[in-house]
Amino acid sequence: MAVSLHADVYIPGQSVVHRWAARPKLLSLLTLMFAIAMVRHLVLLPWVFVVVIGLYLAAQLPLSYLCRRLPYPGLFIVAMVGLLPWVSGETVIWQGWIFSLRLEGIQMAALVAGRFVAILTTGFVLLGTTPFLTLLEAMRSLGIPTLLTDMTLLTYRYLFDVANQLATMHQAMALRGYGHSRQTLRRRWNWLAALFGSLLLRSYEQSQRVYSAMRLRGYGQQPPRSLNQKPGGAIALPTILTLTAAVSVVICELSLASL
Repeated sequence: MAVSLHADVYIPGQSVVHRWAARPKLLSLLTLMFAIAMVRHLVLLPWVFVVVIGLYLAAQLPLSYLCRRLPYPGLFIVAMVGLLPWVSGETVIWQGWIFSLRLEGIQMAALVAGRFVAILTTGFVLLGTTPFLTLLEAMRSLGIPTLLTDMTLLTYRYLFDVANQLATMHQAMALRGYGHSRQTLRRRWNWLAALFGSLLLRSYEQSQRVYSAMRLRGYGQQPPRSLNQKPGGAIALPTILTLTAAVSVVICELSLASL
């Protein structure tokens, strides 16, 4: 299961976004994300979604790719903005018992959720159309220290391995009777504390073994080699369009702010 999740992040394709060179793609999409994060007026959200939806369609990624990934971070943003309509603002549009639904809170919740979905979708376009090693190579070529990119690669690689270990340990606990009978809250927390403590120790020991193996193979004793990356790729047109959209969002936001 972990292997399939690992391989499913990048979806091969022949779209213009897939052929877009990694370095300008990374810079352009990050610029677009920062521009979306600057939006403070709800009236700009439709234009933001037009840009993001157009980018997603240009990437030719299946809709299921986005639908499978949005719910998990979506639960987090729902928990964050769920209280805003009830506690933020002064214009009450509905009131019942001790609850008051406020117009300003609804607008703020829609703005935060809209920006979150737009930024997340842009990130999925980047990850779905760029191999992970190519993305790391682009980050390294932009001046990010090699140590950080190596740590990112190792974290991404062994995150799925740790998830497999967690599933194996949880199954072992179930075979030993965990969850089969009614347990007190204290005993349940003791089980979970032992589980995550053991997982932490195993992860630490594995990291030591991996680092020792890397050192024996010469890691840190010679200049880092470039990761595999396909040369060339489209640069001008998608970069210009994306940066133009990002600049237009920023200009509109500054214009509305000055009114």
